[in-house]
Amino acid sequence: MSEKEPCRCPWLDTTKADYVRYHDEEWGVPVHDDKKMFEFIILESAQAGLSWYTILKRRNGYKNAFANFDVVKVSNFNDEKIEELMQDSSIIRNKLKIKAAISNAKIFIEIQKEFGSFCNYLWAFVDNKTIINTVKSLDDYPATSPISDTISKDLKKRGFKFFGSTICYAHLQACGLINDHSESCFRKSEVN
Repeated sequence: MSEKEPCRCPWLDTTKADYVRYHDEEWGVPVHDDKKMFEFIILESAQAGLSWYTILKRRNGYKNAFANFDVVKVSNFNDEKIEELMQDSSIIRNKLKIKAAISNAKIFIEIQKEFGSFCNYLWAFVDNKTIINTVKSLDDYPATSPISDTISKDLKKRGFKFFGSTICYAHLQACGLINDHSESCFRKSEVN
């Protein structure tokens, strides 16, 4: 007799095993590691204008293309490397997004120097506590929030690209600064 599937967030396509695994194991889990945070910044920035699943399917491609998400190595990518990445079919071959990833890496390092870590910088916006939202249906999911507006403006002022308020909000959800698991989702209480 098979076990009954747990209830999950309404946005999740449960026919995609890798998507379910991402939801069940990663989405909304608080991230306090700069390397993991940088990985999500690369991936979320690549997502701009695309679906998250499009990027999730290419995650290993991004890992290989972007030096295992080593921020120092990425910050040193040159024009030759950009051209190489433009030929890499395992990632989204958008020159502006690739250049933004390199530029964002440099700014990420500056923020690390200023705040001790990028996580210190980001978590300070939420007073180091996860914001827990009440989500009952798909209609309850916001695309942005005052906090994502503030963070995205601050990062833009510092020079970040492809990280507007919508991408920023998705990043905050993914990295557990905002818990937007639905009330009926079995992960809601687990990630708190």
